[in-house]
Amino acid sequence: MSSNPHSHCSQPSAGKRDVESAFVDGTLRVPNLRTPSVRPTDGPIPRREFLWQFGGGLGGIAAAHLLGQNGLLADTEPTTGVGADWNGGLHHRAKAKRVIQLFMNGGASQCDTFDYKSELEKRHGTRFDPGTRVESVTGSPGFVVMKSPFEFKQHGQCGRWVSSVFPNLAQCVDDLAFLMSMASKTNVHGPGSYMMNTGFVTPGFPCLGGWISYGLGSLSDDLPTFVVMPDPRGLPYNQQGNFSSGFLPVAHQGTIIKAAAATPIADLFPPPAAKFITSQSEAEGLSLLNRLNREHLSDWQGDTRLDARIASYELAAKMQVSAPEVLDISGETQATRKLYGLEETPTEEFGRRCLIARRMLERGVRFVQIWSGAGGASGNWDNHTNINTELPLIAAVTDKPVAGLLQDLKARGLLEDTLVVWSTEFGRQPFSQSTAGRDHNGGTFVSWLAGAGVKGGTAYGESDEWSWKSLQPTWCYDLHATILHLLGIDHTRLTFRHNGSNRRLTDVHGRVISQIL
Repeated sequence: MSSNPHSHCSQPSAGKRDVESAFVDGTLRVPNLRTPSVRPTDGPIPRREFLWQFGGGLGGIAAAHLLGQNGLLADTEPTTGVGADWNGGLHHRAKAKRVIQLFMNGGASQCDTFDYKSELEKRHGTRFDPGTRVESVTGSPGFVVMKSPFEFKQHGQCGRWVSSVFPNLAQCVDDLAFLMSMASKTNVHGPGSYMMNTGFVTPGFPCLGGWISYGLGSLSDDLPTFVVMPDPRGLPYNQQGNFSSGFLPVAHQGTIIKAAAATPIADLFPPPAAKFITSQSEAEGLSLLNRLNREHLSDWQGDTRLDARIASYELAAKMQVSAPEVLDISGETQATRKLYGLEETPTEEFGRRCLIARRMLERGVRFVQIWSGAGGASGNWDNHTNINTELPLIAAVTDKPVAGLLQDLKARGLLEDTLVVWSTEFGRQPFSQSTAGRDHNGGTFVSWLAGAGVKGGTAYGESDEWSWKSLQPTWCYDLHATILHLLGIDHTRLTFRHNGSNRRLTDVHGRVISQIL
């Protein structure tokens, strides 16, 4: 395997250009920083003399910091991307600085949430016959048309249809841009989840958060770039494969935080029984470990695994101070807690994760992914048995917290440069299964975006009269291209050399959905 972690096209940040322009013919030209008593620097200063004279002073410290940040120091290899400044992204001026993705695991039913079809009401109880072959993944005998058991109403100035399962989110539709004709290549959970997260239906490819981490780097020295908060009931389909860095350097994989657990971040602190571990012994141990790791790394150039482990140890040391603060919501006001639903049993847990996500975004985490629903046959959006009883339960868990998150971001001015994405792996069928359930449907489903650069109250695409197939399919490639575009990235230029190919998140597909921007 051959790889080049910096093969994607980008322009150096302003700081890097300034530093590079100061080097002429191997000599650093700098203004006169010395006192008049010292020989003036009318001409160029050799590098050796520069380091000798300024290395121990404040000017040298500042210069070393600037050089190190931009990867211009000898023996310095950046490990977490190029660190693109928030002023223009990599390829064009960015609208979004950060992203929060809300993933509804299991396949949220579009025809019971956002995709109202009067035809289903008219033909309820009749045989589903669209004039072509109909397939059912897990078995739906009879193919009987089933109307939504939930009342739909139009909301907001835009008049967007939303069902009664989302009473709070319905009040936010003028801030949302709906993609009404999303489509998937598969009706199976695992491949469908892979596709929506990585752009491929098979494992081994980097996810969206990993690509963003790789392309833009970190906004904070003390917190991870890419954080994942799974459902406390368990990991989704594909387990951690959905948050994988794939063939990218492993430093770009998602950092899992279990917000509801007694220990949200595993092994961040020593166990209580380890009394022999003190601050001094820990510092000495880390110093020795760092030296041994660096010596080992010198023999294994190009292997990113050890380098990522070193970076993770360094970040973990910083997180021992920063993480407890960001996870501590005791200082939030009663009004904020109420906004996220923290005072109500059904919404307390998901609301807590949404609130923590907002706190992370404020403190420099670039990409946060929150999952609703674990993998398995129940406790998620996979409503095979009875849509009338199953969907309201899972929808109620997320409705108030998501609406509260949008309102809170907007009130704090964060929505201006934060992109919010609501997604799922596929939709549900317009005919019944097990009398009142719905089977998987990759033919059409709904996603929405809000925030930075997004035109609220808009919608793009539509499904057929049944909500069975997309009339103008919008693929994950288009969604990913649009997200990257808002972050200042041309999706065709964010590449990574792997096994002789220039790989990218959107593969050989993708277009920016300009209609919602």
